[in-house]
Order: sequence, then C-alpha cells, then structure tokens
Amino acid sequence: MKLIGTISSPYVRKVRIVMAEKKLDYEFMIDDVWSSDTAIQSSNPLGKVPCLVMEGGEALFDSRVIVEYLDTLSPVGKLIPPSGRERAEVKTWEALSDGLLDASILARLEEHWAGRTEAQRSKAWIDRQLDKVSACLNSFSSALGDKPFCVGNHLSLADISVGCALGYLDFRFPKINWRDSHPNLGPYFEKLRLRQSFIDTAP
Repeated sequence: MKLIGTISSPYVRKVRIVMAEKKLDYEFMIDDVWSSDTAIQSSNPLGKVPCLVMEGGEALFDSRVIVEYLDTLSPVGKLIPPSGRERAEVKTWEALSDGLLDASILARLEEHWAGRTEAQRSKAWIDRQLDKVSACLNSFSSALGDKPFCVGNHLSLADISVGCALGYLDFRFPKINWRDSHPNLGPYFEKLRLRQSFIDTAP
C-alpha cells in the first residue's frame, strides 16, 4: 500500500498512527497538494490528502474511510468496536476531533493563505472558527473527565483522533493555551504523545 500525504497534515498523521498501531507496512509518499506539480488528482479527484493507494491501484480517500478500512486488515490492536454504542461513541469522538481540525485549518488559511491580501482577511471568520475550536476543547474535557481513555479501558481511534487534534493545536496554534483552561487534557495528551506512534509522526 502507498499512503500519499504530508508530514504536517493532522488527517494524514491520524492514518499513519493507525498504521503504526496496527503494525501495517506501507510506503509513505509525500506530496504537497498546494504545489503546481502535485499529482494527487490522479489518485483523488478532490486533490486532498490522505489518499491510500492499494496494490491494485484503487484509491481510498478521506481519513475516516481509510482508518475504517485499515482496522479490518489485522486483528492486532483493534481500534474501532465492531458495532453498538461503543462504536458510535468512538466515531463521534473522531467526528468531533475532525471538526476541531476543520475549523482550525479554516482559521489558519484565512489568516495566512498567500492568495489573500491583508485587507481581504476576515477577523470575524477567524474568530468564528476559533470559537468552534474552543467548544470542541470544552467537549473533550467534559466527556473525558478523569478517564484514562476516551472510550473503554484501552486506546481506540477516539484517542488517536483527539491526540492528533491537540497535537495540531500545539503545532499551528501555540497561542491557544488549552492545557491551562482544561487541566485534565494535558496529562492525557502527554500519555498519548509518549507513544512511539505519536513520536514517529510528530510534525
């Protein structure tokens, strides 16, 4: 399998962590989708990463689709419950984490994208997106409480997703001091950050 992506993308990082936790072999192909010579459209017409190209040339895209597939490839370290309420809980944590990432990336693009002039940038839009980030952090903190993991008593896709979201805030939004405002998230993230899969995929 070939995974097309970038080092800095938190969605790509989620897939890479899942592959590491599942002990799956793959080739990592770095492609800058913003570059004029990107070739991502030949595999994903949306021009987005991550994109997983399988041995027969078929491609899967969107991180949620890819990790769902990857979890079926090996019984090692099952990350998504097969059915029922626990499965719904894990997928809801993933959706909330991806929502935080969507909002934070939109805010970053509005603030830094070279295609806009300073006069064209909207502070109201940035603030709206960062309000969503804040709401997601509040939800993370409230739902996690003092539990060791998001769902159940072991690592799941929920934890990987939350870890990627918090890691992206550290990477791109160091001004957001989420550790002080949500004291339970700091030790939780530190535990995730020290896993080899997180160490190896840090942006």
